[in-house]
Amino acid sequence: MAWMPKLVVSTLAFIRLTLAATIPQKPLAAVQDERLTSPTSSTPLPLVVWHGLGDNYKADGLRSIGSLANSTNPGTYTYFIRLGDTPSADRTATFLGNLTEQVQKVCHDLSTHPILSRAPAINALGFSQGGQFLRAYVQRCNIPPVHTLVTFGSQHNGISEFQNCADDDWVCRSWDGYLKRNTWSNFVQSRLVPAQYYRNPEDLDGYLESSNFLADINNERDVKNANYKSNMKKLARFVMYMFSEDTTVVPKESAYFAEYNETSDEVTKLRDRRLYKEDWLGLKDLDGRGRLEFRIAEGGHMQLSEELLEDTFRRYFGANATKDDGG
Repeated sequence: MAWMPKLVVSTLAFIRLTLAATIPQKPLAAVQDERLTSPTSSTPLPLVVWHGLGDNYKADGLRSIGSLANSTNPGTYTYFIRLGDTPSADRTATFLGNLTEQVQKVCHDLSTHPILSRAPAINALGFSQGGQFLRAYVQRCNIPPVHTLVTFGSQHNGISEFQNCADDDWVCRSWDGYLKRNTWSNFVQSRLVPAQYYRNPEDLDGYLESSNFLADINNERDVKNANYKSNMKKLARFVMYMFSEDTTVVPKESAYFAEYNETSDEVTKLRDRRLYKEDWLGLKDLDGRGRLEFRIAEGGHMQLSEELLEDTFRRYFGANATKDDGG
């Protein structure tokens, strides 16, 4: 069965959401925690879930996933990240907001949570854009520390196209034009969430100069953040799923940090990129220790079967799995 519906971006929603102003935030300095990332008992580590675009923390699909996590690994405490006090506000935050501010809020919420803050470590599961946001959590704060990070269809290397509007949706199409013409403006980069992980290989200068989020967490600028690499290297395992028939995320290979050149139709795999060879994020280190996995999920974007999720929970989030990872 499909647990998560395919996400269709409504640009009309962007228009409504931009009526609320947001305040640009200063970059968040990375901090480190010296606690070990290994569990100390046979109880499964808490599971933190960050949902994708257009979803909310109380969605039935997410709650079903939480139930499945507990039935697969009894005793699992599941926490759904929320950026709004209501489901509506949380959904709004998936479209509109400053990602630096949002990640900072999550860092605070998790580090002060009465259960999560006392855990030796947590496991993390990111759906679509929630995957790269959880990676930002690992890199920028990581308190409590993440043991295993699993992402499904995430845009680790960004998107090179925004979602298309319906032919008869003229309001959406007019806003879509504005978004594409003003991608690197401060207004767009500090307010529209998908724009903050937009990355067009044919406009890297604009991206490196103006990207509010992705260029930073991918450590692509000249001055590298050593803590980002250090925190990523602490992961016991980093698992990336790409959907085989994904047409929502362009390019779909972004789920693997791969780069797609639309002009030549060539895909540069992660291991062939400078990001990996010079190990800007510690991915080469993780790979060398057998802690980096590339996996395929059959079907379209966020079409997840119960069987796949159950296998993921058992394979990566069970108490035995953390022991096998050295915990």
